[in-house]
Amino acid sequence: MRKLFIALMLATLAGPLAAQISPQMSGDLTVNMSPHQYRICNDRPARPTWMDEINPREAYKARSMMRLYELRAWEAIKASGDCSCAVRFPSWNSALEEYNRRLVTLTQAEHTQVRLELRSQQNQIAGEIRDICEAQGNW
Repeated sequence: MRKLFIALMLATLAGPLAAQISPQMSGDLTVNMSPHQYRICNDRPARPTWMDEINPREAYKARSMMRLYELRAWEAIKASGDCSCAVRFPSWNSALEEYNRRLVTLTQAEHTQVRLELRSQQNQIAGEIRDICEAQGNW
């Protein structure tokens, strides 16, 4: 009986102590829409609006567009040896034109295959691109 009484006393005293040292919780779930700050090149061109507004079931289209954009930028870095922000993050126009010409009518499975091919091409030049960009402090 004595052990039960001591256990109850400790539990009663531990509650307020735990409340004093626990972090303050907030019920504020407001989304912060401030612009994202990147580690490098904060003046990047905005993505096409359709990529942000796309139905989640069609997100594969935005992923394909992003992969195409990144590969074309990396190819430009390799060709020029320049990893400045303008080269690393060019306008989306040429990638968007290529997407509309080659990929817009493909099925989800075909998009997956294209993304795998684009990623494979990107992996082949990744080491060289990283070396160029690290040397210029832009990786």
